[in-house]
Order: sequence, then structure tokens, then C-alpha cells
Amino acid sequence: MSGLELALSGFGLMLVGIFLRIPIGIAMFAAGFLGTWVVLGRPSATLSQMKTLTYDTFSSYSLTIVPLFLLMGQFATKSGMSSALFNAASDWLGHRKGGVAMAAVGACAGFGAVCGSSLATASTMGHVALPEMRKRGYSDALSTGVLAAGGTLGILIPPSIILVIYAILTEQNIVKMFIGALIPGILAALGYMLTVAIYVRVKPGSGPVAERKPIKARFRTLIKVWPVVLIFVLVMGGIAADWNWFKPGVQALFTPTEGAAVGAVATGLYGIATGGLDWDGFKASILETAQSSAMIFLIIFGAQVFNSFLAFTQAPQAMAEWVSVQGFAPMTVLIAMLLCYLIFGCVMDSLSMILLTIPIFFPIIESLDFGMGAEQTAIWFGILALIVVEVGLITPPVGMNLFIINQVGRDIPISQTYRGVLPFVASDLVRVVVLVAFPGLTLWLVGVMF
Repeated sequence: MSGLELALSGFGLMLVGIFLRIPIGIAMFAAGFLGTWVVLGRPSATLSQMKTLTYDTFSSYSLTIVPLFLLMGQFATKSGMSSALFNAASDWLGHRKGGVAMAAVGACAGFGAVCGSSLATASTMGHVALPEMRKRGYSDALSTGVLAAGGTLGILIPPSIILVIYAILTEQNIVKMFIGALIPGILAALGYMLTVAIYVRVKPGSGPVAERKPIKARFRTLIKVWPVVLIFVLVMGGIAADWNWFKPGVQALFTPTEGAAVGAVATGLYGIATGGLDWDGFKASILETAQSSAMIFLIIFGAQVFNSFLAFTQAPQAMAEWVSVQGFAPMTVLIAMLLCYLIFGCVMDSLSMILLTIPIFFPIIESLDFGMGAEQTAIWFGILALIVVEVGLITPPVGMNLFIINQVGRDIPISQTYRGVLPFVASDLVRVVVLVAFPGLTLWLVGVMF
């Protein structure tokens, strides 16, 4: 059996495990372990390789950023930042048609800037915004659809756990990946707001106008969100800005991992100062961070074992050579990969998709000529992959964010959520086309800052 046939057999075995509802980390580990055993031919050699791989995976300094950003998100959730963001956005936009739905998008974007998780953003903002939108007469379809879509901003607007994992897998600069995601993230938020504006005009009554707030009241609520802005500027500015004017010879105040630690501490202090984070909330944040980190690390380890098996089979290199020999246009290959992500999004979560596909897709992307440097290609492809993974989170029938929002509004039929989210899926697809056609939208800010 050839290396490619072995790799395909292992991939099939893993998918069978996933469909049998085996946790995806364990399914990837089992398929990778058995495949490596077949390739090496000796159980002792396989077990020895597992020992080395385990240490190499969990001793990585880069991975320490993951629990720190998760803790930052937990503190942000418990401290009441979501309510402050939504109230401020609602006061400024609520008097427009669909304004409260637009405010929900803006609040999701703001919360995503201190959270880094799509599911956490969707769940937190769902509890804050969904009751308010329904109270003001918004349709169930629009209310749940906009919140499911807005939740995806949590993994696109930096800091993003998925971008950190992608940067580690492809050996890219984490800061550059964060900067590359800023403009696409802003475009996503603006695109969702435009979609709301169109939606309420096509379906009048789905997003009624709220009372216009006095200008003084608006500024009072706006003042309450300054800690969110401060924390975002502190974290992103500290790891990305050129501080030579302040301290000659220093490009940044701290590394991404240090920035995550600073962000977690700052968010925790904000929660304590406002009274939103008490001792019980602190303990719950630590426990939930530990549980989420354990789940993510299990998936990462399973993916590392499976990817080690793929490396033994030489399948990624063989596929890259095959694509090169076929003479496919680079854009054709890229579009095919993005379509694969859309399909995988129907059955897998975003982290698993990235961990599983990047070791296969990235060597192929590296072998193609897109008319830009290797690092630019890696950043551009990473952002595109992230966006399409994000679309998978809201694609019916099994998008993860749809079920999160449906759990918040238990009396709302899931069919309403499906109908409400489809315009936002269309908005995402339009954005993907624009970013594929104009790579400069992703790369311009990176070029300016570096």
C-alpha cells in the first residue's frame, strides 16, 4: 500500500470515529497511532515516538498563550463587559431601522476584541441582547440570525485562539496574523450591519425603530466601554506597535504570550473594580479555563499524532507534487480548498478543521505561485481559511453557533434561526470573494506596520 493510500485510509478511519461520536481529539489520536504503527511496523517504535511527541507538543512555550487568552475571555464574560458594550451600541444605533440588531453586531465585535472565542461571544451576547431585541419587537429570525453571525467575530477580530494555532502550525508570526485579521474583521462587522439594513427593508416590521436617546445619555453609556478599548489597545498595541519613539531599540513592549497575560490581568482587575467578578466568579473562570484548555490541548495532541502519521507517509508532499504536475491554476486550487472548509464546517468545529487540514493544505499552498512572498501568502491563506471556517459555524443545518443561540432562546424554533442566518451567510461569502480577489485588503496593514 502506498503512502497516499495509507494516509487516505487513516483519514477515513478518523472520520468513521467522528461519525460514531468519539471525541475528535481521541479519533485523531487513534487513527494516527494505528497508522504510525502500520508505517513503522513495530509497536515499540510507535510508543517511543509517542513519548517524544507528547513532550514536544506540551512543552511548547507558544501554546501558553491559549489558556491566557481563554482566561481573559472568561473574565470579560463574568465582569459584565458584554452588557456595557451592548447598551452603548444600542443607545447610539437603536433609533435606526434594525438599529438594535446593528448594535448587537457592534457589541459582538467589541467583545470579540477581548474574548477570542466564537462560541463564548455568541453565548454571552445571546444572553445579553436576545431578550432585549425580542422585548423591542424584533423578529425571532433576525434576532437569532444576527447573534449567531455576530458571534463569529469572536474568532476573527484579534486576539483569536484559532489564529494562534494556525500561526504555530505554519511557523508564522502571531502578531502579523493578528494585524492581518483587523481589516477583514472590520469588513465582517460592517457587512453584517449592511445585511441588517437590507433585511429590515425587505421585511418591514422585523426590526422596528427604538426611541432616540438624548445625546448626554449616549455619551454616559459610551464612557462605560472605555475599559474595553483600553484593554484592546494595551494588548494589541503592546505586542504590535513600534515603540522606538518611547524606548529606542524596542519593537514591542511585550511578546504575544506576555500580552495575553497582561490582558487577562487587566480584564480581571476591571471585573473586580466594577463588582462583576466576585470570588465565585473568579473560581468559575479558572475552572472553565482549565476545562477548555484541556479540551483544546487534547485536540492539538490528537492532531499532532495524526499529522506525524501523515509525515511518515509523505502524503502532503505527494499531494503537493501531484497538484503541481496537473498544472491547476493557483486560484482553482485555493477555491477548492475553501469549498472543502465549507463542507467540513457542517460536521466539525473550527479548531479541529484547522488542525486537521492545515498540515495537508499548507504545503500545497506553499508550492503555488500567487504573485506574492511566502510569508504574505501564508498570512493571506490563514485569514481566508479562518473566514471560511467562521462561515461553517453558522451554516445550517449543524453550525455550532446556531445551536448556541437556540439554547439561549429555547422557545424559538431552530427553523427560524436557519432562515434568519442565511442572509449573513451570503454576506460572508461575498466577503470571501472580495478578499480572494483583493489580497491587499488583508496584507496592506501588515505591510504598513512591519
